[in-house]
Amino acid sequence: MSDTKTEITIYDTTKTGELIQPSEPVTPRNAPTIVKAAGKSAEFAWEEFFQAEIANAHTRKNYMHAVKQFLAWVEERKLELPRIAPADVGEYLQGLELATPTKKLHLAALRRFFDRLVNRHVCVINPAATVKAERHSVVEGKTPDIGPTQARTLLKSIATADPVGLRDRAVLAVLVYTAARVGAVAKLTIKNFVNDGSQYTLRFAEKGGKSREIPVRHDLEQFLLAYIQSANITEGPLFRTANRKSKTLTKNAMTGIDICRMMKRHLKSAGLPGHFSPHSFRVTTVTDLLEQNVPLEDVQYLAGHADPRTTRIYDRRRRKVTRNIVERISI
Repeated sequence: MSDTKTEITIYDTTKTGELIQPSEPVTPRNAPTIVKAAGKSAEFAWEEFFQAEIANAHTRKNYMHAVKQFLAWVEERKLELPRIAPADVGEYLQGLELATPTKKLHLAALRRFFDRLVNRHVCVINPAATVKAERHSVVEGKTPDIGPTQARTLLKSIATADPVGLRDRAVLAVLVYTAARVGAVAKLTIKNFVNDGSQYTLRFAEKGGKSREIPVRHDLEQFLLAYIQSANITEGPLFRTANRKSKTLTKNAMTGIDICRMMKRHLKSAGLPGHFSPHSFRVTTVTDLLEQNVPLEDVQYLAGHADPRTTRIYDRRRRKVTRNIVERISI
């Protein structure tokens, strides 16, 4: 397993907000000083937690940042790892100048980390177990939804005289007509575009190791085939980076950030608001289907949500109903 060192920047949000630079890069196999001081069992628990217990790379990165930040705060107060109390964790969380969801992520990281320390007999209790975070309820997401008319305008505005334009139209159409996450779209390869003899499908690798196949509607099929033929793609990534001067494609896959920047350029060219993002298409597609009385469970599957409550967060019909109500106020 790779032991590549990753630089971690720690922010002291409880006092001055100044940066705290660790004395050396911290990796899953290079525990911070306070952990080393607690003994071999603590070091083993550190490595076990970050190296073996957390499979998702993004979760590992976020949890390590959260735990490191807390341990830096603890070291400033000259506390030892086994002597950390629930009151210390509570004081730390209350002092964080972060949004409630981010605080909850920090607390989740600390709970799991200290669970591992208790399991390895480093700590007697989990000091984060009884600490409560602020309540946070999401009724409607914050992502702006791009209207169907605006989405059609955006697709029609793209010049398709070269492979780059054909690529851009195909990428945005996939976002619209599959409601896939931008990260999953960026990971597509030519092998994920499959014809089973009756229709084409796109096979997406989604969050949590999930795989989904979404049928390709007729106009999206035409966009994809036109792009693939023009770019002569026979293997490797489906959507590739481009040399914008020569209008040629490279062999490298686009990233989610590349797709977002590409969309921003076309929004500007089409005279549309620049605050839209690839995620806006998911909101619009979910709302559009629910407005047509498509069953929630079908929309949930298309969006790749594990819980229907998440799908409802994407539903912006409530906003429209609320607007209709307030417009009727006769004052």
